[in-house]
Amino acid sequence: MEEPREWLVLELLKTTADFFSARSVDEPRRSAELLLGHVLGQSRLELYLNHNRPVYRDELERFRVLCRRRLEGCPVQYLAGEQFFYGMRFAVDERVLIPRPETELLVEHAVESLGDIGPADAERTVLDIGTGSGCIAVTMARLSPFARFTAVDKSASALELARLNAESHGVLSKISFIEADMFDRGFLSKLPETRYDMIVSNPPYIPVAEWEDLPREVMAYEPSMALTVSEGFECYRAIAGLGRSLLGPGGRICLEIHADGTLGVSAILEDCGFEGISTMKDYSGHDRIVSALLKR
Repeated sequence: MEEPREWLVLELLKTTADFFSARSVDEPRRSAELLLGHVLGQSRLELYLNHNRPVYRDELERFRVLCRRRLEGCPVQYLAGEQFFYGMRFAVDERVLIPRPETELLVEHAVESLGDIGPADAERTVLDIGTGSGCIAVTMARLSPFARFTAVDKSASALELARLNAESHGVLSKISFIEADMFDRGFLSKLPETRYDMIVSNPPYIPVAEWEDLPREVMAYEPSMALTVSEGFECYRAIAGLGRSLLGPGGRICLEIHADGTLGVSAILEDCGFEGISTMKDYSGHDRIVSALLKR
């Protein structure tokens, strides 16, 4: 019997990328790189530095299994078990939403704004509502040495992954992880702090009516409870209401929003006693971040 051919890293990447492209897989080259890198335990850069490395039979079989799942629509981040966010590697799986680049803007703005609250070396407290993978709280904890964080999610399984990410990035001691639902009456009693300097959140904001318009791999694999609500603004009303109880005068709220949500979210914040409302656009030119201060 003829022995199966031996593949080298570079030719396997090219063949796989062409194969994915012909079948309309999103980001075919990147998908091939991430999946092969996952199998070989190498970064994308290391793959090219070792482009003449042979891919052995057991590695090739594991790679093919992942490629078949990618063809079925499973996000490459779930298959590789990771997503880079703000230059940091986060473990992700189907328990949590895949962190998006737009949310990095939320982190940047929140960290910059946190520095404007109180003396430079004063301890600050931040509440992250709907933490998911923990990408917001963990990244902010790495960037903000004088801050403590409370990361809340109603999903116990999501919090398990968020704790893992906090531990892997060395900030577990700076973050309290709390299982709680922002819509429950007892939400406030579950928090370790009675006052916070900042509330930050990327809450579910896609109306259920828009669910069918989302990409197939989002609908089939990402957790719907992290994405959708009935109308689109329910979480913002809840968070703004909590802000009145949890933020001191001059405390800041930073929110990621739906591209069409600026007017609605701004009106909610104004009705709840916030001022200095501002917006930031994402990389596509859409309004994506809303920020405001609680009136003094």
